[in-house]
Amino acid sequence: MHIRVERDTLAQAVTWAARTLPSRPSMPVLSGVMLIAEQESLTLSSFDYEISARVHVNVDVIKPGKALVSGRLLADITKALPAAPVVLKLEGNRVLIECGRSSFTLPTLPVEDYPALPDMPTTAGNVDGDVFAEAVAQVAIAAGKDDTIPVLTGIRMEIDGSNITLAATDRYRLAVRTFPWSPTKTSIELNTLIPARILADAAKSMGSAKVVELAIAPDGEKLIGFEAQGMRTTTRLLDGEFPKYRSLLPNESSTTAIVDTAELVNAVKRVALVAERNTPIRMSFNNGEIHMRAGSGDDAQANEILEVEVEGDPIEIAFNPGYLLDGLNAIDAPKARFSFTLATKPAVITGVTSENTDMPADYRYLLMPVRLTG
Repeated sequence: MHIRVERDTLAQAVTWAARTLPSRPSMPVLSGVMLIAEQESLTLSSFDYEISARVHVNVDVIKPGKALVSGRLLADITKALPAAPVVLKLEGNRVLIECGRSSFTLPTLPVEDYPALPDMPTTAGNVDGDVFAEAVAQVAIAAGKDDTIPVLTGIRMEIDGSNITLAATDRYRLAVRTFPWSPTKTSIELNTLIPARILADAAKSMGSAKVVELAIAPDGEKLIGFEAQGMRTTTRLLDGEFPKYRSLLPNESSTTAIVDTAELVNAVKRVALVAERNTPIRMSFNNGEIHMRAGSGDDAQANEILEVEVEGDPIEIAFNPGYLLDGLNAIDAPKARFSFTLATKPAVITGVTSENTDMPADYRYLLMPVRLTG
């Protein structure tokens, strides 16, 4: 193998292929990225039996061939290279990397021991790249991080005809987003659970694409794939029963409040400065104002009041400030609407983007309150 390629092109491709490499691979070869040069392209791929990544880039192929090298080390090297064309050459059992006056040699891993990547499932439809990236990012913030409860580390994807609904929860908050897509068959229906970290990473990387293709394996294979701009990834689906989240979303509210999102974000950040770890911020909604406060007794204290449009009964409620900020930042709207039932029940935060505040929200962020004491 002997190729010549632009530094940025190579660095981006290696970063994509190496991003899902396991930190503790079950076999040494699974720490590698496979490089295959043929015709006028270089294919880079990685696989750990759960997640695969593959990307094609145009290069000048002087001599076709393939090699398997440490993915993380190759990614670190390519990102650090000077701004100049890169030459990769296989010499015996080592790969030589030359860029400007910099050069590296990497030992190869046995190509014959590397597993075959799974085939891409059948394409089921496509979605706008920016819509896909935004929707996944909005929902992924609520996914659990505790690997001892695998079902909560996933994002539930529900496909019903021309709409996709994503949902994630860590038991303290729930995020739900619905968006349109273009299916190959309008009769398609699917409920599945995708690892949140993998889906979020793929959506972010493919966000600049005009369209992202979704590929779904037949029932029983538990595999889903995404492809855009020469990048392709597949992942095994998670097992387990996702919580019946729709029953958590209230159909009515006793109090609603609409507030300027940016002003509230800044105010929460200020008040949270005196809130120790896991200490909530108290919020009182009454008489056209939100009164926020944190801290008590001999500790540092903070108070702030904002104007708000309130309809319904006065209410005092408390939230984890970090979770609250996550939701406010995710709604991506100039104004935020809070819908309350009781101070002990979850609140729903949605964005208000037009004068018609009764429009149904395509994104909902449900946040559990912190129990008030004293």
